Amino acid sequence: MAKVSAPLAVTMRMPAQVGAAADDRIQPRRFVAFLAMVFGMFMAILDIQIVSASLTEIQAGLSASANEITWVQTAYLIAEVVMIPLSGFLSRAMGTRLLFAISAGGFTAASLMCGFCTDINQMIVWRAIQGFIGGGMIPTVFATAYIVFPRSKMNVVSPMIGLVATLAPTIGPTVGGYLTDALSWHWLFFINVVPGVAVTIAALVLIDFDEPDWALFRNFDWPGLLSMAGFLGALEYVLEEGPRNDWFGDDTVLLMAWVSGLAAIAFFIRVVRARQPIVDVRAFMDRNFGVGSLFSFVLGIGLYGLTYLYPVYLGSVRGYNALMIGETMFVSGVCMFLTAPIAGRLMDKVDPRYMLIAGFLSFAAGTYWMTYLTRDWDFWELFWPQVFRGVGLMIAMIPINNIALGTLPPDRIKNASGLFNLTRNLGGAVGLAALTTILNNRTDVHLARLHERLTWAHQPAVELLDNLAQRFASYGSDARLMALKQLNLITHRQGVVIAFADVFLLLTILFVGLAFLALLMRRPAQVPVGSAH
Repeated sequence: MAKVSAPLAVTMRMPAQVGAAADDRIQPRRFVAFLAMVFGMFMAILDIQIVSASLTEIQAGLSASANEITWVQTAYLIAEVVMIPLSGFLSRAMGTRLLFAISAGGFTAASLMCGFCTDINQMIVWRAIQGFIGGGMIPTVFATAYIVFPRSKMNVVSPMIGLVATLAPTIGPTVGGYLTDALSWHWLFFINVVPGVAVTIAALVLIDFDEPDWALFRNFDWPGLLSMAGFLGALEYVLEEGPRNDWFGDDTVLLMAWVSGLAAIAFFIRVVRARQPIVDVRAFMDRNFGVGSLFSFVLGIGLYGLTYLYPVYLGSVRGYNALMIGETMFVSGVCMFLTAPIAGRLMDKVDPRYMLIAGFLSFAAGTYWMTYLTRDWDFWELFWPQVFRGVGLMIAMIPINNIALGTLPPDRIKNASGLFNLTRNLGGAVGLAALTTILNNRTDVHLARLHERLTWAHQPAVELLDNLAQRFASYGSDARLMALKQLNLITHRQGVVIAFADVFLLLTILFVGLAFLALLMRRPAQVPVGSAH
């Protein structure tokens, strides 16, 4: 087995030993079971974005208000963020087979009911159930990859889960736009039914990775669960609703912030004092896991942040519909798909630190390119920024997964996987809230500056106004008023475009800084790992 000598080259393969060739074989049954699990995780992650891309159509179909329709996403995310860390305990207590089968089956049943909903209240309830039950699939897949398979096969397994974790959010708008345009919004949910049933059956028949430990339920930490639910659920609400409701200027957001803060204090006290805490946060004391989780948090900002920014630009500035937005963003998905096997091969040949730097800098190159954004940018102007984004995300994601989970002992991976995935989701939530707030604030700043310059002494503005008035001359006395309204729309659009450029510059600085942080890292100590079989 080749010796890994580069800094930060964490243990990604089993130590050389007698019979290594036999131990390194991937059992076909387990590999097929893992493929089914990966597809289930793909459905759970994809579901967030395909629904997000078509909220307007769902709102019309359910006759919901603008405030009500946001809860279709908020209810799902709040429920999911509670289940993700809880899944580590449930996986140990119920076993991978039963937990994943219940998660996949429950997610499928809730998807079916969402498609049959006739009012917004039903939809919110079933989306919350869908998010909570389905949330157990994602961390279970990550944990399984590092428990079941030998570390020498991580160059095959790790790209699979990295590809799904990054590709699903990216192509979500494409799939959602296509389904809504070709069929109806109901099929955003019905599309999960047939593959969901197949995944559930495959889980029940094929998964044999471990055995349940039902005794763990005897000391189930109910206070810990309630405090964790209050902490994470209220925090997710604040991050989702804050940007839309003036943050703490809204009484409900302020109340939820207090609930989250107080519940967080209770949760961490319980973690320290409980005989069997609902989540063991001591995993963050492991150097590799702590650093990997930090990188995962920031990568969540980039992954979900740009999945948000691109559609907003294309919709508000370019006037694209959901299908056109999806077709434009598909470039990043294709690049991720093509980069995944290359990144897998590089794992055994290149210092993971250099892969992180290359990934972060590639992402930063894409966002820096976007700082030259204008209102006329279309598919081809956005092509290369998306290429850099797709390649960068995939190159960085795989070593991050291995740094965080690849050196932990098998008995700690299930719990750690929930925490690791939680950091990425929280990074996405924090990133979306921050980017939305910054975008709104910078838009206001630039609009104020533009309005200061649009005076009768500004000759280009006067000439544009005259040209617009001539264009609307057929409307008689209203031509001048219509010209002023059109000029105001043009000014607002320009302010939005400049604000987008500011946000992309901020993301560039963030990921360049992250690249330097990776450069300063040292090689973590190796952790011996027992047999993966």
